[in-house]
Amino acid sequence: MTEQHALFDPLLQDLSDRARDEVLAAFSAVSYAAHPVAEVQLAGLRDVTLRRHVSRMLKLIGRTLVHVDGTHWTSGYADDIAAALAAQGWQPLSVVDRAVLVLVLIHSVAIPRSEGILTGDSWKSARPTTVDELRTTRISGEERRLALQRLRAAGLIQLSGDHSGGPSYIPGPQLQRLTPAARRRLQDQLILAAAPASPIAEAIRARNGTWTTTAETPQAPNPPGDAAQPRDESKVSGPSAAGSPEGTTGDGPPAGTTAGALTDGATATEHAAERRTANDTTGGHA
Repeated sequence: MTEQHALFDPLLQDLSDRARDEVLAAFSAVSYAAHPVAEVQLAGLRDVTLRRHVSRMLKLIGRTLVHVDGTHWTSGYADDIAAALAAQGWQPLSVVDRAVLVLVLIHSVAIPRSEGILTGDSWKSARPTTVDELRTTRISGEERRLALQRLRAAGLIQLSGDHSGGPSYIPGPQLQRLTPAARRRLQDQLILAAAPASPIAEAIRARNGTWTTTAETPQAPNPPGDAAQPRDESKVSGPSAAGSPEGTTGDGPPAGTTAGALTDGATATEHAAERRTANDTTGGHA
């Protein structure tokens, strides 16, 4: 890769051809790869000086490097950019898609974490969400099937390895694009939704100074009615765009990561836990 973008010229002009290529390769990898990139694979990530150049390039387009599991890197929206996008109502997923994603995150992440089964802040989960757990009278089977297909294509969920009891789902790799701050906010809200009376939920409320707050599990949206009638989404529950998106590209989701926008930004799920009424329509794939 030798072509330079005018935006990045000031950052790259003093580098050797080889160093510039390494930086550009790392920049492209963390921006467009479907999964976090192993640090050992790219000199632009291994070398601290070159990685600093990658970080500066990302900053120019509103993004930031995100360290995953101590050995991998990806990128996501910077927190201030995420907040601005959320304030503008940026929301790439439909209400039904967001509702299904919330259910997967609650069953696979929030409940196990509230029970002490899942520790740390990783989105990797050994507790898959079954199709039965996704069934609700407010989302039709066809809507659910299509939503699962879209979420899988976007990398927000993925099939678990165990298919003995039928298909089941766990969080997808795009959720790794969340910054630490966004990840913590989303995880806290999911725990408050899944187990509001648990010791972990009490600790979250104490930390946030919201002892009297009791979050309730978000309700899935009603299935759409007659296709000829406009749907009143003000009466549909689901995650709000009021959350803080955290990551894709400065100009929109990167090619190859269809909904990196959501993952980078908990927009689709972050405030699902604290929505008590069904008037939160819809910025951030969990």
